Amino acid sequence: MVATGAYALGWRLWLLMVAVHWAAGARPCSPKYFGLNAMVCVCNATYCDTLDPVVLPALGTYVKYESSKAGKRLERSEGSFQRSLRAPDLVLTVDTAQRYQEVKGFGGSLTDAAAINILSLPETAQDHLLRSYFSKEGLEYNLIRLPMASCDFSLHAYTYDDVPFDYELKHFSLRDEDTKLKIPLLHRASAMSKRPLSLYGSPWTAPAWLRSNGDVRGKGALKGQAGDKYHKTWANYFIKFLDEYVKHNVTFSAVTVQNEPLAALLSPSQFPTIVFTAEQQRDFVVQDLGPALARSSHRTQLIILDDQSTHLPHWAKVVLGNATAARYIAGIGVHWYLDSIVPPRCSLEATHELFPHHFLLYTEACSGFLTRRFSVSLGCWDRGQRYSHSILTVLNHFVSGWTDWNLALDMKGGPNWVKNYADSPVIVDSSKDIFYKQPMFYHMGHFSKFIPEGSQRVGLQQSRRCLFCPLEHVAVLRPDGALVLVVLNRFGWHVPFGIQDPAVGFIEAVAPANSIQTYLWRQQ
Repeated sequence: MVATGAYALGWRLWLLMVAVHWAAGARPCSPKYFGLNAMVCVCNATYCDTLDPVVLPALGTYVKYESSKAGKRLERSEGSFQRSLRAPDLVLTVDTAQRYQEVKGFGGSLTDAAAINILSLPETAQDHLLRSYFSKEGLEYNLIRLPMASCDFSLHAYTYDDVPFDYELKHFSLRDEDTKLKIPLLHRASAMSKRPLSLYGSPWTAPAWLRSNGDVRGKGALKGQAGDKYHKTWANYFIKFLDEYVKHNVTFSAVTVQNEPLAALLSPSQFPTIVFTAEQQRDFVVQDLGPALARSSHRTQLIILDDQSTHLPHWAKVVLGNATAARYIAGIGVHWYLDSIVPPRCSLEATHELFPHHFLLYTEACSGFLTRRFSVSLGCWDRGQRYSHSILTVLNHFVSGWTDWNLALDMKGGPNWVKNYADSPVIVDSSKDIFYKQPMFYHMGHFSKFIPEGSQRVGLQQSRRCLFCPLEHVAVLRPDGALVLVVLNRFGWHVPFGIQDPAVGFIEAVAPANSIQTYLWRQQ
Protein backbone atom coordinates (compact mmCIF):
# COMPACT_ATOMS: atom_id res chain seq x y z
CA MET A 1 0.00 0.00 0.00
CA VAL A 2 2.84 2.41 0.80
CA ALA A 3 4.51 1.83 -2.58
CA THR A 4 1.21 2.14 -4.41
CA GLY A 5 0.36 5.32 -2.54
CA ALA A 6 3.77 6.81 -3.24
CA TYR A 7 3.43 6.00 -6.92
CA ALA A 8 -0.03 7.58 -7.04
CA LEU A 9 1.27 10.69 -5.24
CA GLY A 10 4.20 10.92 -7.65
CA TRP A 11 1.90 10.58 -10.63
CA ARG A 12 -0.40 13.34 -9.29
CA LEU A 13 2.59 15.62 -8.72
CA TRP A 14 3.79 14.99 -12.28
CA LEU A 15 0.32 15.80 -13.64
CA LEU A 16 0.31 19.00 -11.57
CA MET A 17 3.72 19.94 -12.99
CA VAL A 18 2.42 19.26 -16.50
CA ALA A 19 -0.59 21.51 -15.84
CA VAL A 20 1.65 24.35 -14.66
CA HIS A 21 3.93 24.04 -17.71
CA TRP A 22 0.99 23.80 -20.09
CA ALA A 23 -0.29 27.09 -18.70
CA ALA A 24 3.06 28.65 -19.65
CA GLY A 25 3.08 26.96 -23.07
CA ALA A 26 5.86 24.43 -22.54
CA ARG A 27 5.30 20.80 -21.56
CA PRO A 28 7.94 18.93 -19.54
CA CYS A 29 9.64 15.69 -20.43
CA SER A 30 7.83 12.47 -19.55
CA PRO A 31 10.93 10.56 -18.40
CA LYS A 32 11.76 6.89 -18.74
CA TYR A 33 15.02 5.31 -17.60
CA PHE A 34 16.95 2.51 -19.30
CA GLY A 35 19.66 2.34 -16.64
CA LEU A 36 21.43 4.76 -14.31
CA ASN A 37 21.14 8.30 -15.75
CA ALA A 38 20.05 6.79 -19.10
CA MET A 39 16.91 8.87 -19.54
CA VAL A 40 14.69 9.43 -22.56
CA CYS A 41 11.56 11.52 -22.93
CA VAL A 42 8.53 9.49 -23.98
CA CYS A 43 6.03 10.77 -26.56
CA ASN A 44 2.82 9.24 -27.90
CA ALA A 45 -0.40 10.32 -29.56
CA THR A 46 -1.69 12.13 -26.46
CA TYR A 47 1.41 13.71 -24.95
CA CYS A 48 4.83 15.04 -25.95
CA ASP A 49 7.15 17.54 -24.28
CA THR A 50 7.42 20.95 -25.96
CA LEU A 51 9.36 24.19 -25.61
CA ASP A 52 8.20 27.79 -25.47
CA PRO A 53 8.99 29.84 -28.59
CA VAL A 54 12.19 31.84 -28.16
CA VAL A 55 11.50 35.35 -26.88
CA LEU A 56 14.39 37.76 -26.42
CA PRO A 57 14.78 38.86 -22.79
CA ALA A 58 14.69 42.48 -21.65
CA LEU A 59 17.92 44.47 -21.93
CA GLY A 60 20.18 43.75 -18.96
CA THR A 61 18.75 40.26 -18.44
CA TYR A 62 19.40 36.85 -19.98
CA VAL A 63 17.72 33.49 -20.38
CA LYS A 64 19.52 30.19 -19.89
CA TYR A 65 18.55 26.76 -21.16
CA GLU A 66 20.19 23.76 -19.51
CA SER A 67 20.29 20.02 -20.14
CA SER A 68 22.21 17.58 -17.97
CA LYS A 69 22.98 13.96 -17.31
CA ALA A 70 21.15 14.48 -14.00
CA GLY A 71 17.88 14.85 -15.92
CA LYS A 72 17.33 18.42 -17.10
CA ARG A 73 16.15 18.82 -20.69
CA LEU A 74 16.39 22.36 -22.09
CA GLU A 75 15.20 23.70 -18.74
CA ARG A 76 14.68 27.46 -18.92
CA SER A 77 15.70 30.01 -16.26
CA GLU A 78 16.28 33.76 -16.17
CA GLY A 79 18.79 36.10 -14.62
CA SER A 80 20.21 39.62 -14.67
CA PHE A 81 23.62 40.94 -15.65
CA GLN A 82 25.81 42.27 -12.85
CA ARG A 83 28.27 45.17 -12.76
CA SER A 84 31.14 43.01 -11.55
CA LEU A 85 32.20 39.43 -10.78
CA ARG A 86 33.55 37.86 -7.62
CA ALA A 87 36.79 36.89 -9.39
CA PRO A 88 35.97 33.46 -10.85
CA ASP A 89 38.92 31.47 -12.15
CA LEU A 90 37.57 31.44 -15.68
CA VAL A 91 35.85 34.30 -17.52
CA LEU A 92 34.54 34.09 -21.09
CA THR A 93 34.50 37.50 -22.79
CA VAL A 94 32.44 38.06 -25.92
CA ASP A 95 33.99 40.24 -28.63
CA THR A 96 31.51 41.11 -31.39
CA ALA A 97 34.18 43.07 -33.26
CA GLN A 98 35.69 39.74 -34.29
CA ARG A 99 33.47 38.20 -36.98
CA TYR A 100 33.89 34.78 -38.53
CA GLN A 101 31.73 32.47 -40.69
CA GLU A 102 27.98 32.79 -41.16
CA VAL A 103 25.82 29.91 -40.02
CA LYS A 104 23.64 27.96 -42.45
CA GLY A 105 21.84 26.02 -39.75
CA PHE A 106 21.25 22.59 -38.26
CA GLY A 107 19.11 19.60 -39.11
CA GLY A 108 18.84 15.93 -39.98
CA SER A 109 18.26 13.49 -42.81
CA LEU A 110 14.95 12.20 -44.13
CA THR A 111 15.97 8.74 -45.32
CA ASP A 112 13.54 5.99 -46.33
CA ALA A 113 14.09 4.46 -42.90
CA ALA A 114 13.30 7.72 -41.11
CA ALA A 115 10.12 8.18 -43.13
CA ILE A 116 9.01 4.57 -42.56
CA ASN A 117 9.49 4.95 -38.81
CA ILE A 118 7.70 8.29 -38.56
CA LEU A 119 4.73 6.99 -40.58
CA SER A 120 4.53 3.81 -38.48
CA LEU A 121 3.14 5.92 -35.63
CA PRO A 122 -0.48 7.07 -35.17
CA GLU A 123 -1.05 10.31 -37.07
CA THR A 124 -1.16 12.50 -33.96
CA ALA A 125 2.12 10.99 -32.74
CA GLN A 126 3.59 11.65 -36.20
CA ASP A 127 2.64 15.30 -35.77
CA HIS A 128 4.25 15.39 -32.33
CA LEU A 129 7.47 13.99 -33.81
CA LEU A 130 7.55 16.43 -36.73
CA ARG A 131 6.69 19.38 -34.49
CA SER A 132 9.45 18.32 -32.09
CA TYR A 133 11.97 18.80 -34.88
CA PHE A 134 10.60 21.63 -37.00
CA SER A 135 8.10 23.85 -35.15
CA LYS A 136 8.72 26.81 -32.83
CA GLU A 137 7.63 24.45 -30.01
CA GLY A 138 10.54 22.18 -30.94
CA LEU A 139 14.12 22.37 -32.18
CA GLU A 140 13.38 24.51 -35.26
CA TYR A 141 15.56 22.50 -37.66
CA ASN A 142 16.09 24.24 -40.99
CA LEU A 143 18.38 21.77 -42.83
CA ILE A 144 17.15 18.50 -44.33
CA ARG A 145 19.37 16.08 -46.22
CA LEU A 146 17.58 13.72 -48.60
CA PRO A 147 19.11 10.70 -50.35
CA MET A 148 18.57 10.66 -54.13
CA ALA A 149 16.82 7.25 -54.41
CA SER A 150 17.98 4.51 -52.03
CA CYS A 151 20.76 4.47 -49.47
CA ASP A 152 21.65 1.78 -46.96
CA PHE A 153 18.84 3.08 -44.74
CA SER A 154 16.25 1.78 -47.21
CA LEU A 155 14.37 -1.52 -47.42
CA HIS A 156 16.15 -2.41 -50.67
CA ALA A 157 18.50 -0.94 -53.27
CA TYR A 158 16.87 0.95 -56.13
CA THR A 159 17.40 3.89 -58.49
CA TYR A 160 15.07 6.12 -60.50
CA ASP A 161 15.85 4.48 -63.84
CA ASP A 162 16.58 0.77 -63.84
CA VAL A 163 15.80 0.31 -67.54
CA PRO A 164 19.13 -0.70 -69.13
CA PHE A 165 20.89 1.75 -71.43
CA ASP A 166 18.24 4.49 -71.14
CA TYR A 167 20.76 7.24 -71.84
CA GLU A 168 18.01 9.78 -72.50
CA LEU A 169 16.42 8.88 -69.14
CA LYS A 170 12.98 8.46 -70.71
CA HIS A 171 12.03 5.99 -67.99
CA PHE A 172 13.23 8.14 -65.10
CA SER A 173 10.57 8.33 -62.37
CA LEU A 174 10.35 8.88 -58.65
CA ARG A 175 9.48 5.89 -56.50
CA ASP A 176 6.79 5.28 -53.90
CA GLU A 177 9.43 6.02 -51.28
CA ASP A 178 9.45 9.58 -52.61
CA THR A 179 5.82 10.22 -53.51
CA LYS A 180 4.13 8.32 -50.67
CA LEU A 181 6.67 8.68 -47.86
CA LYS A 182 9.21 11.48 -48.05
CA ILE A 183 7.45 14.17 -50.07
CA PRO A 184 4.29 14.19 -47.90
CA LEU A 185 6.45 14.42 -44.78
CA LEU A 186 8.44 17.30 -46.29
CA HIS A 187 5.22 19.22 -46.90
CA ARG A 188 4.02 18.58 -43.36
CA ALA A 189 7.36 19.67 -41.88
CA SER A 190 7.40 22.81 -44.00
CA ALA A 191 3.89 23.72 -42.90
CA MET A 192 4.94 23.44 -39.24
CA SER A 193 8.14 25.43 -39.59
CA LYS A 194 8.40 29.20 -39.15
CA ARG A 195 11.87 29.10 -40.69
CA PRO A 196 12.48 28.35 -44.39
CA LEU A 197 13.66 24.77 -44.82
CA SER A 198 16.81 24.22 -46.89
CA LEU A 199 16.94 20.81 -48.54
CA TYR A 200 19.97 19.21 -50.10
CA GLY A 201 20.14 15.91 -51.95
CA SER A 202 22.89 13.29 -51.97
CA PRO A 203 23.25 10.32 -54.34
CA TRP A 204 24.42 6.93 -53.11
CA THR A 205 24.34 4.87 -56.29
CA ALA A 206 23.70 5.12 -60.03
CA PRO A 207 21.68 2.66 -62.15
CA ALA A 208 23.52 -0.62 -62.63
CA TRP A 209 23.94 0.00 -66.38
CA LEU A 210 26.02 3.11 -65.63
CA ARG A 211 28.31 1.38 -63.14
CA SER A 212 31.55 -0.49 -63.68
CA ASN A 213 30.43 -3.47 -61.59
CA GLY A 214 27.02 -3.76 -63.29
CA ASP A 215 25.19 -3.62 -59.94
CA VAL A 216 23.57 -0.86 -57.90
CA ARG A 217 25.19 -2.44 -54.86
CA GLY A 218 28.84 -2.49 -53.91
CA LYS A 219 31.74 -0.24 -54.76
CA GLY A 220 31.56 0.37 -58.46
CA ALA A 221 32.68 3.48 -60.30
CA LEU A 222 30.93 5.15 -63.22
CA LYS A 223 31.82 3.55 -66.53
CA GLY A 224 34.12 5.47 -68.81
CA GLN A 225 35.52 8.87 -67.98
CA ALA A 226 34.39 12.46 -67.56
CA GLY A 227 32.77 13.95 -70.63
CA ASP A 228 31.50 10.65 -72.09
CA LYS A 229 27.89 9.42 -72.42
CA TYR A 230 27.94 7.66 -69.04
CA HIS A 231 28.97 10.78 -67.16
CA LYS A 232 26.64 13.03 -69.19
CA THR A 233 23.75 10.71 -68.40
CA TRP A 234 24.61 10.67 -64.71
CA ALA A 235 24.76 14.49 -64.67
CA ASN A 236 21.37 14.69 -66.36
CA TYR A 237 20.04 12.24 -63.74
CA PHE A 238 20.60 14.99 -61.15
CA ILE A 239 18.60 17.45 -63.24
CA LYS A 240 15.77 14.94 -63.68
CA PHE A 241 15.69 14.42 -59.93
CA LEU A 242 15.35 18.16 -59.34
CA ASP A 243 12.74 18.45 -62.12
CA GLU A 244 10.55 15.70 -60.68
CA TYR A 245 10.66 17.08 -57.15
CA VAL A 246 9.68 20.54 -58.43
CA LYS A 247 6.50 18.96 -59.83
CA HIS A 248 5.69 18.11 -56.19
CA ASN A 249 6.49 21.67 -55.02
CA VAL A 250 9.79 20.66 -53.43
CA THR A 251 12.99 22.51 -54.31
CA PHE A 252 16.58 21.86 -53.28
CA SER A 253 19.06 24.52 -52.24
CA ALA A 254 21.98 22.18 -52.98
CA VAL A 255 23.09 18.71 -54.04
CA THR A 256 26.29 16.91 -53.14
CA VAL A 257 28.26 15.30 -55.95
CA GLN A 258 28.41 11.91 -54.21
CA ASN A 259 27.89 10.49 -50.75
CA GLU A 260 31.20 9.13 -49.44
CA PRO A 261 33.04 8.66 -52.73
CA LEU A 262 35.76 6.83 -50.81
CA ALA A 263 33.31 4.77 -48.71
CA ALA A 264 35.37 1.60 -49.22
CA LEU A 265 37.42 2.78 -46.25
CA LEU A 266 34.60 2.15 -43.77
CA SER A 267 31.50 0.53 -45.20
CA PRO A 268 30.25 -3.05 -45.60
CA SER A 269 31.01 -4.77 -48.91
CA GLN A 270 27.45 -4.41 -50.27
CA PHE A 271 27.18 -0.73 -49.31
CA PRO A 272 25.98 1.26 -52.35
CA THR A 273 28.40 3.92 -53.52
CA ILE A 274 30.08 5.36 -56.60
CA VAL A 275 33.82 5.57 -56.19
CA PHE A 276 35.45 8.86 -57.17
CA THR A 277 38.97 10.10 -56.62
CA ALA A 278 39.36 13.84 -56.10
CA GLU A 279 40.66 14.13 -59.67
CA GLN A 280 37.68 12.22 -61.06
CA GLN A 281 35.22 14.33 -59.09
CA ARG A 282 36.89 17.51 -60.33
CA ASP A 283 36.66 16.38 -63.95
CA PHE A 284 33.02 15.26 -63.56
CA VAL A 285 32.10 18.67 -62.14
CA VAL A 286 34.00 20.59 -64.83
CA GLN A 287 32.82 18.61 -67.84
CA ASP A 288 29.42 17.26 -66.84
CA LEU A 289 27.60 18.13 -63.64
CA GLY A 290 28.59 21.79 -63.35
CA PRO A 291 27.49 22.68 -66.89
CA ALA A 292 24.29 20.61 -66.57
CA LEU A 293 23.25 22.50 -63.42
CA ALA A 294 24.22 25.84 -64.97
CA ARG A 295 22.05 25.14 -68.04
CA SER A 296 19.08 24.03 -65.95
CA SER A 297 16.34 26.18 -64.46
CA HIS A 298 17.37 25.22 -60.93
CA ARG A 299 19.21 27.57 -58.59
CA THR A 300 20.77 24.62 -56.84
CA GLN A 301 24.25 24.83 -55.36
CA LEU A 302 26.89 22.14 -55.65
CA ILE A 303 28.72 20.60 -52.67
CA ILE A 304 31.83 18.44 -53.12
CA LEU A 305 33.44 15.71 -51.00
CA ASP A 306 30.54 14.68 -48.66
CA ASP A 307 33.06 12.39 -46.95
CA GLN A 308 35.53 12.30 -44.06
CA SER A 309 37.50 15.30 -42.81
CA THR A 310 40.67 13.23 -43.21
CA HIS A 311 40.48 13.97 -46.96
CA LEU A 312 40.96 17.68 -46.30
CA PRO A 313 42.58 19.88 -47.38
CA HIS A 314 43.86 17.57 -50.18
CA TRP A 315 40.44 17.01 -51.77
CA ALA A 316 39.70 20.74 -51.80
CA LYS A 317 43.09 21.54 -53.29
CA VAL A 318 42.54 19.13 -56.16
CA VAL A 319 38.95 20.13 -56.95
CA LEU A 320 38.79 23.80 -56.01
CA GLY A 321 42.31 24.38 -57.24
CA ASN A 322 40.76 24.17 -60.70
CA ALA A 323 39.29 27.61 -61.45
CA THR A 324 36.46 26.23 -63.59
CA ALA A 325 35.42 23.70 -60.95
CA ALA A 326 35.61 26.35 -58.23
CA ARG A 327 33.11 28.54 -60.11
CA TYR A 328 30.54 25.73 -60.15
CA ILE A 329 31.00 24.76 -56.48
CA ALA A 330 29.54 26.50 -53.43
CA GLY A 331 30.76 24.36 -50.56
CA ILE A 332 32.43 21.30 -49.07
CA GLY A 333 30.49 18.56 -47.26
CA VAL A 334 32.14 16.75 -44.34
CA HIS A 335 31.32 13.60 -42.34
CA TRP A 336 32.36 13.24 -38.73
CA TYR A 337 33.35 9.56 -38.49
CA LEU A 338 37.13 9.96 -38.65
CA ASP A 339 37.42 13.39 -37.02
CA SER A 340 39.58 12.08 -34.18
CA ILE A 341 42.38 11.18 -36.60
CA VAL A 342 43.27 14.66 -37.87
CA PRO A 343 43.10 17.85 -35.74
CA PRO A 344 40.45 20.27 -37.08
CA ARG A 345 43.00 23.06 -37.52
CA CYS A 346 44.87 20.79 -39.96
CA SER A 347 41.76 19.77 -41.94
CA LEU A 348 38.88 22.23 -41.55
CA GLU A 349 40.73 25.42 -40.72
CA ALA A 350 43.45 24.73 -43.27
CA THR A 351 40.78 24.26 -45.94
CA HIS A 352 39.00 27.48 -44.96
CA GLU A 353 42.25 29.42 -45.16
CA LEU A 354 42.87 28.10 -48.67
CA PHE A 355 39.30 28.57 -49.91
CA PRO A 356 37.55 31.13 -47.68
CA HIS A 357 34.70 31.73 -50.13
CA HIS A 358 33.52 28.10 -50.13
CA PHE A 359 31.51 27.08 -47.08
CA LEU A 360 32.18 24.02 -44.95
CA LEU A 361 29.08 22.04 -43.94
CA TYR A 362 28.87 18.89 -41.84
CA THR A 363 26.53 16.68 -43.85
CA GLU A 364 26.42 13.48 -41.79
CA ALA A 365 27.03 12.23 -38.25
CA CYS A 366 25.62 9.46 -36.10
CA SER A 367 26.52 7.22 -33.17
CA GLY A 368 26.26 3.45 -32.89
CA PHE A 369 27.53 2.68 -36.40
CA LEU A 370 29.55 -0.49 -37.01
CA THR A 371 28.52 -1.90 -33.63
CA ARG A 372 26.39 -5.05 -33.59
CA ARG A 373 25.39 -5.05 -29.91
CA PHE A 374 24.79 -1.39 -29.08
CA SER A 375 23.64 0.34 -32.26
CA VAL A 376 20.84 1.91 -30.22
CA SER A 377 21.72 2.91 -26.66
CA LEU A 378 18.56 4.40 -25.18
CA GLY A 379 19.19 7.38 -22.95
CA CYS A 380 22.95 7.45 -23.47
CA TRP A 381 24.14 10.89 -22.34
CA ASP A 382 27.64 10.36 -23.71
CA ARG A 383 26.34 10.08 -27.27
CA GLY A 384 24.62 13.43 -26.86
CA GLN A 385 27.82 14.98 -25.51
CA ARG A 386 29.70 13.70 -28.54
CA TYR A 387 27.25 15.59 -30.77
CA SER A 388 27.75 18.85 -28.85
CA HIS A 389 31.51 18.37 -28.66
CA SER A 390 31.61 17.92 -32.43
CA ILE A 391 29.38 20.91 -33.16
CA LEU A 392 31.34 23.21 -30.85
CA THR A 393 34.66 22.01 -32.26
CA VAL A 394 33.76 22.45 -35.90
CA LEU A 395 31.94 25.77 -35.44
CA ASN A 396 35.15 27.08 -33.92
CA HIS A 397 36.99 25.94 -37.05
CA PHE A 398 34.87 27.73 -39.67
CA VAL A 399 32.12 25.15 -40.30
CA SER A 400 28.78 26.77 -41.14
CA GLY A 401 26.32 24.07 -40.11
CA TRP A 402 25.81 20.52 -38.88
CA THR A 403 23.42 17.85 -40.17
CA ASP A 404 22.57 14.74 -38.19
CA TRP A 405 21.93 11.44 -39.96
CA ASN A 406 18.50 9.71 -39.65
CA LEU A 407 15.72 11.78 -38.09
CA ALA A 408 14.17 8.63 -36.62
CA LEU A 409 15.05 4.92 -36.45
CA ASP A 410 13.49 1.82 -34.91
CA MET A 411 14.55 -0.05 -31.78
CA LYS A 412 17.25 -1.94 -33.74
CA GLY A 413 18.60 1.19 -35.40
CA GLY A 414 17.05 0.53 -38.79
CA PRO A 415 15.65 -0.54 -41.11
CA ASN A 416 18.86 -0.90 -43.09
CA TRP A 417 19.15 -3.42 -45.91
CA VAL A 418 22.89 -3.97 -45.35
CA LYS A 419 22.37 -4.20 -41.55
CA ASN A 420 24.52 -1.11 -41.03
CA TYR A 421 22.44 -0.11 -38.00
CA ALA A 422 22.96 3.12 -36.07
CA ASP A 423 21.51 5.30 -33.33
CA SER A 424 19.26 8.33 -33.74
CA PRO A 425 18.07 11.26 -31.61
CA VAL A 426 14.55 9.83 -31.98
CA ILE A 427 13.84 6.11 -31.62
CA VAL A 428 10.41 4.78 -32.60
CA ASP A 429 8.79 1.78 -30.90
CA SER A 430 5.89 1.17 -33.28
CA SER A 431 4.72 -1.87 -31.27
CA LYS A 432 3.74 0.57 -28.49
CA ASP A 433 2.87 3.58 -30.72
CA ILE A 434 5.50 5.67 -28.92
CA PHE A 435 8.79 7.36 -29.66
CA TYR A 436 11.72 8.27 -27.43
CA LYS A 437 13.62 11.56 -27.53
CA GLN A 438 17.20 10.78 -26.63
CA PRO A 439 19.88 13.05 -25.11
CA MET A 440 21.20 13.60 -28.67
CA PHE A 441 17.90 15.28 -29.52
CA TYR A 442 18.25 17.86 -26.76
CA HIS A 443 21.93 18.46 -27.43
CA MET A 444 21.01 19.32 -31.02
CA GLY A 445 18.37 21.72 -29.72
CA HIS A 446 20.91 23.75 -27.76
CA PHE A 447 22.19 24.89 -31.15
CA SER A 448 19.38 24.58 -33.69
CA LYS A 449 16.70 26.42 -31.72
CA PHE A 450 18.81 29.43 -30.79
CA ILE A 451 21.24 29.85 -33.71
CA PRO A 452 19.17 30.53 -36.85
CA GLU A 453 20.46 30.75 -40.40
CA GLY A 454 22.33 34.00 -40.96
CA SER A 455 23.88 34.09 -37.49
CA GLN A 456 27.62 34.75 -37.33
CA ARG A 457 30.27 33.37 -35.02
CA VAL A 458 32.01 36.08 -33.01
CA GLY A 459 35.08 36.29 -30.82
CA LEU A 460 35.16 34.62 -27.42
CA GLN A 461 38.24 34.97 -25.23
CA GLN A 462 39.13 32.96 -22.13
CA SER A 463 40.68 34.83 -19.19
CA ARG A 464 43.42 32.23 -18.95
CA ARG A 465 45.10 29.67 -21.12
CA CYS A 466 44.89 26.06 -20.00
CA LEU A 467 46.27 22.76 -21.20
CA PHE A 468 43.23 21.04 -19.71
CA CYS A 469 40.13 23.18 -20.13
CA PRO A 470 36.95 21.62 -18.72
CA LEU A 471 34.57 23.84 -20.71
CA GLU A 472 33.94 24.01 -24.45
CA HIS A 473 32.08 26.98 -25.88
CA VAL A 474 31.10 29.14 -28.85
CA ALA A 475 29.58 32.61 -29.18
CA VAL A 476 27.26 33.62 -32.00
CA LEU A 477 25.55 36.87 -33.02
CA ARG A 478 22.02 36.31 -34.33
CA PRO A 479 20.47 38.30 -37.22
CA ASP A 480 18.17 40.02 -34.69
CA GLY A 481 21.20 41.34 -32.79
CA ALA A 482 20.93 38.96 -29.83
CA LEU A 483 23.94 37.00 -28.60
CA VAL A 484 24.06 33.26 -27.99
CA LEU A 485 26.68 31.48 -25.92
CA VAL A 486 26.74 27.68 -25.72
CA VAL A 487 28.82 26.07 -22.95
CA LEU A 488 29.50 22.32 -22.62
CA ASN A 489 30.94 20.58 -19.55
CA ARG A 490 31.77 16.94 -20.35
CA PHE A 491 33.31 16.26 -16.96
CA GLY A 492 31.96 14.90 -13.68
CA TRP A 493 32.36 18.04 -11.57
CA HIS A 494 30.83 21.52 -11.46
CA VAL A 495 32.83 24.35 -13.04
CA PRO A 496 32.26 27.94 -11.86
CA PHE A 497 32.89 30.57 -14.53
CA GLY A 498 31.95 34.09 -15.54
CA ILE A 499 30.56 35.57 -18.75
CA GLN A 500 31.45 39.11 -19.78
CA ASP A 501 29.78 41.18 -22.47
CA PRO A 502 31.48 44.61 -22.32
CA ALA A 503 28.30 46.19 -23.70
CA VAL A 504 26.03 44.76 -20.98
CA GLY A 505 27.92 43.44 -17.94
CA PHE A 506 28.70 40.15 -16.25
CA ILE A 507 27.00 36.84 -15.55
CA GLU A 508 28.16 34.70 -12.65
CA ALA A 509 27.63 31.11 -13.76
CA VAL A 510 28.22 27.44 -12.97
CA ALA A 511 28.36 24.64 -15.52
CA PRO A 512 27.10 21.56 -13.65
CA ALA A 513 28.78 18.20 -14.15
CA ASN A 514 27.94 16.65 -17.54
CA SER A 515 25.80 19.53 -18.74
CA ILE A 516 25.21 21.84 -21.68
CA GLN A 517 23.91 25.39 -21.38
CA THR A 518 22.71 27.95 -23.91
CA TYR A 519 22.65 31.62 -22.85
CA LEU A 520 20.70 34.24 -24.81
CA TRP A 521 20.68 38.03 -24.30
CA ARG A 522 20.30 41.35 -26.05
CA GLN A 523 23.03 43.96 -26.37
CA GLN A 524 20.67 46.85 -27.15
